[in-house]
Amino acid sequence: MRSLFIILIIFSSGPLFSQQDESLIRKSIYFGGGSYYIDPYQILELRKFMESVEDIRNYEVILFSHTDPIGGKEYNEWLSQKRSEAVYNQLLNMQIPEELIKIRDFGRDNPLYTNNSGRGRQMNRRVDVILWPVVF
Repeated sequence: MRSLFIILIIFSSGPLFSQQDESLIRKSIYFGGGSYYIDPYQILELRKFMESVEDIRNYEVILFSHTDPIGGKEYNEWLSQKRSEAVYNQLLNMQIPEELIKIRDFGRDNPLYTNNSGRGRQMNRRVDVILWPVVF
């Protein structure tokens, strides 16, 4: 039930998840077509985002990986996994405990943006880093 709630929140169009939002809720890492390379600027932005968290142990770090629909289903599932692995490894390099990190690879399923335009496909090539508060 909680996973469904997370997905519903993420794919809502509410102001919490606007692309301009820099809150501690979400940070998106974008990729080129067919790529799982994270450029140095995005690594720096991810580092700043994670360092802005007062105590990371109060959160689950959930990675939602996406692709555009170019290529077959199996290819996009593989690419989605490679993208989430790339972000996962960056988080480990930032000393984020691996037990806090969860991964959900969507591949080309559940796009947030339209795939009918180049810009929409570009925005769907991403991994969303979601900080989900742990309730004690």
